[in-house]
Amino acid sequence: MAVRAVRGAIQVDADEPEAIYRGVHEMIGAVLERNQLSPADVISVFFTATPDLTSCFPAAGARQVGFDDVPLLCASEIAVPGSLPRVVRLLAHVETDLPRSDVRHAFLGAAAALRDDLKQ
Repeated sequence: MAVRAVRGAIQVDADEPEAIYRGVHEMIGAVLERNQLSPADVISVFFTATPDLTSCFPAAGARQVGFDDVPLLCASEIAVPGSLPRVVRLLAHVETDLPRSDVRHAFLGAAAALRDDLKQ
């Protein structure tokens, strides 16, 4: 079993906890499904949010979907002029038998434009 890193990003509708949690749930679900993972396979998750998202911690949304004993951390993304607003990103470290080349990242909705070079 290897440790792999999986990336994800999603643009949320508003700076409201419900919208952020909904986006986090969707992003985590896509990461787990695309890589045939369960929460037990997740070692840790690092979340970032663009500076316009301040109403809640994205990690709180992860706790709602079973990441109770997974170490989680949140930080603010760099405020780059002209960057996509209202984006939550994740970097998850997971245990998997997948080779690095087969890991499928989850850049969803408008956030897909952030990394159009990655396999969807």
